[in-house]
Amino acid sequence: MTTAITRRVSSAADLSGAIDLSGAQIRAHCRHLATVVTIRGEIDAVNVDQVGEHVRRFVLRDNPVVLDLSAVTHFSSAGVGLFCVLDEECRAAGVEWMIVANPVVNALLGDSSDPAETLFPVTRSVHEALRYLAEGINWRRQLVLPLVKKSA
Repeated sequence: MTTAITRRVSSAADLSGAIDLSGAQIRAHCRHLATVVTIRGEIDAVNVDQVGEHVRRFVLRDNPVVLDLSAVTHFSSAGVGLFCVLDEECRAAGVEWMIVANPVVNALLGDSSDPAETLFPVTRSVHEALRYLAEGINWRRQLVLPLVKKSA
């Protein structure tokens, strides 16, 4: 497990690898199962385009993305547009993605406990998102394994 410390600075990037985009501090973290992009602070109409541009850099083929918004303190309706663009890009690249939401984000997305009722893939923690992705990998392996044995 790794820990990232994000601190607010006046320049665009600091030594921890986090960047500050008009009130939103962003740090990306490559993990075994996915790239975790953590955003702290505020996402609003002022910085949503910058945030979206930065987050989309991590949409890479065969590498799921977990958008960790658990430390977001303000989330305006402009942020939902970010999710639409990210969802479109991930679909085009064939990449799974998930949002780790907190009550601030859930207030705009709707706090549904049923994933079938949500517009975007939402989870409560990075741990839960990574577990979901691992279960998906195991499920696909179980589907393919009998086919491999039959052809051998």
